[in-house]
Amino acid sequence: MADSIPLWPGGAPDARGGAPHDAPALTPFPADVPHPAPALLVLPGGGYEYLSPREGEEFALWLNERGIHAFVLSYRLGKNGYRHPAMLQDAARGLRTLRHRAGEFGIAPGQIGIIGSSAGGHLAATLLTRFDAGDPAAADPVERLSSRPDLGVLCYPVITLSGPATHEGSRDQLLGAGAEEAQRLLLSADLHVTEQTPPCFVWHTQEDPYVPAENALLFARALQAKKVPYALHVYERGPHGLALGNHPWTAELLRWLSLRWPVRHAG
Repeated sequence: MADSIPLWPGGAPDARGGAPHDAPALTPFPADVPHPAPALLVLPGGGYEYLSPREGEEFALWLNERGIHAFVLSYRLGKNGYRHPAMLQDAARGLRTLRHRAGEFGIAPGQIGIIGSSAGGHLAATLLTRFDAGDPAAADPVERLSSRPDLGVLCYPVITLSGPATHEGSRDQLLGAGAEEAQRLLLSADLHVTEQTPPCFVWHTQEDPYVPAENALLFARALQAKKVPYALHVYERGPHGLALGNHPWTAELLRWLSLRWPVRHAG
């Protein structure tokens, strides 16, 4: 693991101060491979209130064992006074940075994906449905590049911010407790899937008491409607925040990734 890389060396847009939580960054976890390899931008969960190391560094090390570079994103949080679009700005900048520095990091072209859990899954789903092609006129070369991930992995994700399946804590940290319905719908990822949304692997557990599995089903239905390739797994057992959890979802993910990328089938 290398030192963290600031996303904006001159300061993030609309930063509220100069503390570490005001400075979004990437922490690289390079895989030990002799050739360019796929990479995943890792977005830990935590209800937009904190960042879970179980869904950050632990995921990254697991990916490294399978020959995949991982970059854990430390994004801005509602607990520290940030609201949308700060988090989306951070995720988009992280993806653009990997694309811009792919040669330096040993990343294979066209093999940059995103994985997010819980609220990090919401942020990943937001980028998967609200990416842009970049600004060709930007002075910053990073901003000229596309923020579209090549694929997405969503682990027990928050998807909708409207209705009975909403995780209210994530919604309120992202938008504020008084957010209007129009704003909640704008950030409900299932409503913004298009034919250009990247392929996705989505999983959840039926007994999740905090983020209902309906979130995953809503997103899968939207992907199906737009004919976007996807895999959906809803397991009967498993708590929220399961992370790796010695659970069969990891084998299913590896099988799905193998259809697209060269990966190791480690134990």
